[in-house]
Amino acid sequence: MNYKFQTRAIHHAYDAKQFHGSLNPPLYMTSTFAFDSVAQGAEAFEGVNSHFIYGRLGTPTQSLLEQRMANLEAGQAALATASGMGAITSTLWSLLQPGDEVIADITLYGCTFSFLQHGLKKFGVTIRYCDLSNSENLSCALSKQTKVVFAETPANPNMRLIDIKALAKILQKSDAKLVIDNTYCTPYLQRPLQLGADIVVHSATKYLGGHGDLLAGFVIGDTETLELIRYFGLKDMTGAVISAMDIALLLRGLKTLHVRMDRHCSNALKVAEFLQKQAQVKTVYYPGLPDFKDFDLAKKQMDQSGGMIAFELNGDKKTGESFVNQLKLILCAVSLGDTESLIQHPASMTHSTYTEEELAEHLISPSLLRLSVGLEDVDDIIADLHQALMNI
Repeated sequence: MNYKFQTRAIHHAYDAKQFHGSLNPPLYMTSTFAFDSVAQGAEAFEGVNSHFIYGRLGTPTQSLLEQRMANLEAGQAALATASGMGAITSTLWSLLQPGDEVIADITLYGCTFSFLQHGLKKFGVTIRYCDLSNSENLSCALSKQTKVVFAETPANPNMRLIDIKALAKILQKSDAKLVIDNTYCTPYLQRPLQLGADIVVHSATKYLGGHGDLLAGFVIGDTETLELIRYFGLKDMTGAVISAMDIALLLRGLKTLHVRMDRHCSNALKVAEFLQKQAQVKTVYYPGLPDFKDFDLAKKQMDQSGGMIAFELNGDKKTGESFVNQLKLILCAVSLGDTESLIQHPASMTHSTYTEEELAEHLISPSLLRLSVGLEDVDDIIADLHQALMNI
């Protein structure tokens, strides 16, 4: 049957009847797997049979999780990793070699930027930053050396949107793979592969887990590319192996993803509308606001507007710091997508590796604040924001 998203997130690829009726799948707490014979082991290493070999390459529970995530993202295959950065680094190590080029959007998560800028460059990979919110810029920047085009949408932390379908169209005759970080949306709100992307990456630590109690990542794409990333990028290069307990927590998190995302989105819209009306607030960046720059694009490629808000206060960097320090309910913390509302100051925290010049070049204002709207009663969230605004 063609089950809908919510049903697939709970049931896909698991039949309790095959496991003594256990409602939850067995968790394989093992580092290695025994073979019946040397011949069976040899065939496993050759890929002739599907016998599990070693925990670094996967377990039955991990396989279930990966099948479920691939299904939700409309991909052929998925790979679970130990973190979002494990997913990104395993992917890029697999796709690139010295002399290749990456074209990346100008706004990226701080650690992604650091890996590109201070990691891959050392190994002979050229990194070029381009404003991909205007897809025509990609046409001008593309070269024969370009092997990866990388973007987040919405972008962390300033909520810029990228037209995935437009970029994919430009890359149709290119060898470059379009890699989209879908952490902010999850497949419940946006499915980049259906829009033409080649690979999707996630920090599953965020909304997919949803409770701030795990570290994990995902890569989703075609089977051939995912095999390369599993057996080279992860196995040989990063070793970013997801733990058995985090696999179990992620399977649990996916079961409630749709319920949580609906509430994150409805709360965030109300909070964004409140902030927009406050005299102390200079600008609010939220895809669900009609005056958001890419409101029409958001409507086209996102099912809802998400739980993340970026905003700037009237004032300077110290004004933003003072505001955050006045909050009582909303916690000052990095990460996002948890049940709790979290706020952080990117220039001081997640993007602190950027120089002042890099912050300006990559469109991250020193006074920008990033708010992950949680699942508390929205009136309580707004009341906390209001009292903090009144006290700066």
